[in-house]
Amino acid sequence: MDTQSFYTRQMLLQYGRQLVAARRLARYDQLTGRPSPAGTDAARVKRRAMIERISREIMENLIFSGSENSIVQDVRAALALELGEHFTFRYPPSDLSFQIFRTTPGGEEVEVASDEKQEIMKRLWGITLRIVDATML
Repeated sequence: MDTQSFYTRQMLLQYGRQLVAARRLARYDQLTGRPSPAGTDAARVKRRAMIERISREIMENLIFSGSENSIVQDVRAALALELGEHFTFRYPPSDLSFQIFRTTPGGEEVEVASDEKQEIMKRLWGITLRIVDATML
């Protein structure tokens, strides 16, 4: 029983020293005007780049491949909610460009015009960025 309480006391003393050191560093940073590491511009830029890279991966590979990934499902549901229609994304085997099809109430798929395709892709990109940002730590 004494051994356990000795180790517990030592652990708490060490923890107390770490808290004092952390407070001292925070006070020093505040006096010098240095921002905390989590709030630096470099950290925000790095996070933004990571979000964009993951979003690009989701758009290029998962959405067009018909993946049933939960994030892809969330993106598709948000797009359908925002635009009020369901869309199917495909890369035809013989073509390098992708196609977007609108699902009609009768279940038929109709290809979207090129000017509307650009607007859908812009919204899809914004939704993907927003969802990936919300899910990242």
